[in-house]
Amino acid sequence: MLTGLLGPSYTVPPPRIRGGDVLYVDFDGCLHPGEVYTKHGVGPFLLNCPGHELFEQAPLLDQLLAPYPKIKIVLSTTWVSRYRGRISRLSSNLPTGLCDRVIGATYHSEMDRDAFLASSRGMQIWSDVLRRRPARWLAIDDDAEGWPEWCRDHLVKTDETFGIGEPAVRVVLESKLKATFGTTA
Repeated sequence: MLTGLLGPSYTVPPPRIRGGDVLYVDFDGCLHPGEVYTKHGVGPFLLNCPGHELFEQAPLLDQLLAPYPKIKIVLSTTWVSRYRGRISRLSSNLPTGLCDRVIGATYHSEMDRDAFLASSRGMQIWSDVLRRRPARWLAIDDDAEGWPEWCRDHLVKTDETFGIGEPAVRVVLESKLKATFGTTA
């Protein structure tokens, strides 16, 4: 990892798809409660979250993004490094409308995994912004610690249990989608 004036720059090939409009999406605490654990042979599951299920808010995100067909999704979730799966396999948990938007992840297998995980989520995303060079971008995440000042306006901080389904968060997300990406289509 190289550290520049504006943050870390991981020495990996540039993303296949660059530019455009990008929404960085975390899974835990955004699309379902943050209490996700994994068990060998079982995979990820929610613990102590009665009445909730994995990806319960994904249909809502699909609905909120429907008026913005040009927005692409970059996964900014620990699922990519933790489960070391292909992006297509990890995004298969999402509704088709969201799955079709996924163009990559902030983590790349050629990165130093420990250095990447030692960085704050905000710096991981900023590093991807530097590589991907989106025209416009926004991030949804329940982790606001360590976000660089120059990125904070791009963050929609979600509720750790209700994610984007928490009414106040939904209002902020809808407002920031419109402010960042303009009116529909």
